[in-house]
Amino acid sequence: MPDLSSFPITHRWPASHPDRLQLYAAPTPNGVKVSIMLEEIGLAYEPHFVDISRNESKDPSFVALNPNGRIPAIIDPDGPDGAPFALWESGAILLYLADKTGQFISMVPTQRYETLAWVFFQVSGVGPIFGQLGFFLRFAGKDYEDKRPRQRFVDESKRLLGILDAQLEGREWIVNDYSIADIATLGWVNALVETYEADDILGLNDYSNIRAWLKRGLARPAVQRGLHIPARPA
Repeated sequence: MPDLSSFPITHRWPASHPDRLQLYAAPTPNGVKVSIMLEEIGLAYEPHFVDISRNESKDPSFVALNPNGRIPAIIDPDGPDGAPFALWESGAILLYLADKTGQFISMVPTQRYETLAWVFFQVSGVGPIFGQLGFFLRFAGKDYEDKRPRQRFVDESKRLLGILDAQLEGREWIVNDYSIADIATLGWVNALVETYEADDILGLNDYSNIRAWLKRGLARPAVQRGLHIPARPA
């Protein structure tokens, strides 16, 4: 049985199954990227809910694993050299799991790097911009009298959606087959509809390729399961 006791995070969130991959996350657009991936690849894992509303990701035991204090993070008891391995940053985790299992990323160099480009597009653009838009539409930012900051993120979100919609023209998935590029992005686009209620302000119905892609993604059982993992306490 693997010994994970050297990781402080396992003292705060004990592992009931230390032989399984440990996931520390919340069902947010950023967190579900990894839970969807884990559901897709079928790797045994144990999810731990990290309550970011209570700043639990700033707990010293969490920061000992991820110095940036953000979800998600993982510990793989069977790392690349056979020893437990900890990793943070969602894009890095997706790539690690894809390489570990040989799933959802092409080994053809040109397709592999194109897929990574779209993963980085999500990490650097879609996530930060859509997240800020959500702040202004649904959270504390909605009460700001000055609406110029909100409009900045509305405009930038539309620009990013336009890029994604153009890429999806004539395609079912972002890069050839379903990949970590889709897994990285689905939760964020779904959040525009389900969480941020941004349909009208962004004119989401105008992005027909994105709407069709999102419908295809949400039809995948692993995506449906992953969107709700880790479960929030009742």
